[in-house]
Amino acid sequence: MYSDIVDFIRTVFNEPKEVIPLHAPCFTGNEKNYLCECIDSTYVSSVGKFVDRFEEMVSNYTGAKKAVVCVNGTNALYLALILAGVESGDEVITQPLTFIATVNAISYCGAQPVFIDVDKDTMGLSPIKMKEWLKENAEIKNKTCYNKSSKKRIKACVPMHTFGHPVHLNELIDVCKEYHIELVEDAAESLGSFYKGKHTGSFGKIGILSFNGNKTVTTGGGGMLLFNNEELAVHAKHLTTQAKIPHRWEFVHDEIGYNYRMPNINAALGCAQIEKINEFIANKRKLAQKYLDFFKDKDMDFFIEPKDCSSNYWLNIIILKNREERDNFLAYTNDNGVMTRPVWKLMNKLPMFKDFQCGDLSNAQWFEERVVNLPSSIKL
Repeated sequence: MYSDIVDFIRTVFNEPKEVIPLHAPCFTGNEKNYLCECIDSTYVSSVGKFVDRFEEMVSNYTGAKKAVVCVNGTNALYLALILAGVESGDEVITQPLTFIATVNAISYCGAQPVFIDVDKDTMGLSPIKMKEWLKENAEIKNKTCYNKSSKKRIKACVPMHTFGHPVHLNELIDVCKEYHIELVEDAAESLGSFYKGKHTGSFGKIGILSFNGNKTVTTGGGGMLLFNNEELAVHAKHLTTQAKIPHRWEFVHDEIGYNYRMPNINAALGCAQIEKINEFIANKRKLAQKYLDFFKDKDMDFFIEPKDCSSNYWLNIIILKNREERDNFLAYTNDNGVMTRPVWKLMNKLPMFKDFQCGDLSNAQWFEERVVNLPSSIKL
């Protein structure tokens, strides 16, 4: 039943026999040269020129005033929430349709998530649903938002740009301003995605990126914080380096810090990768167009970028009729050497998050039952 789809994917990736991964890294630039240079310098840990260069390159590409590297995207988001003022006992609004790192980072702060539904055209946090929930469940006191039932402060909102597709950021910003809630963008999957001409992760108080091995650009493992406020970025850099006051020999630390530094050797890999970012994104968008053309004649929907957006199509998505068809498709493709996967189990269904407050999650539930990710590697 799905053999023509498997044949098409094998043709696209020019792989007649071997397993086709969901998203493999692509190393076709200066990766080996920069790694050798880094090793020869002996500066392979957290100090070295590639760290500074990588931050500058990503800052320039995204349009952020300052970028600060981090050991991974999860720690970057945790630190972003701390810098946004989230404290133990607070609540943070987010979406249930996300990778678990989003909610784990909220939990690391001692805060609790509030799950609000996603939009059908973005798969990301819905500004309309968020405003409806806040109107019914929140109140403002002294320019601070509180949950009427729990009495807890609602300090921040974390949308995630699902599979690289931007959420409705302008509307979300308006809701956050109305209710005095800090916007922290989880742009882990959306490097190379733009909302109305501006890069994701550069709209909120802080944005974060991930450079895991399965991302469009990888440093093996790594993350980054994006800032519009340079003073806040300087503080973030200080915290990631154990809050050590610079000195030629003294060890003095002025607050609790974190060992969240990205090693120079990882940043060397990142510099080579970001040099190819435009080529990577162009290639991924061409692949998405091939999928779109192919599935026009199929009884399945290919998920396209939202209006006024340019998505990186990190992972390509098709929507099937129901959970049974989804499971049949997943079984057939994986049995035949084409790696596909479903979307994540909704966060509010996991045992550690099941008792937290939710709005109506009908759209997220609809996606959970139908979404399949297709192979999306960069093939140059």
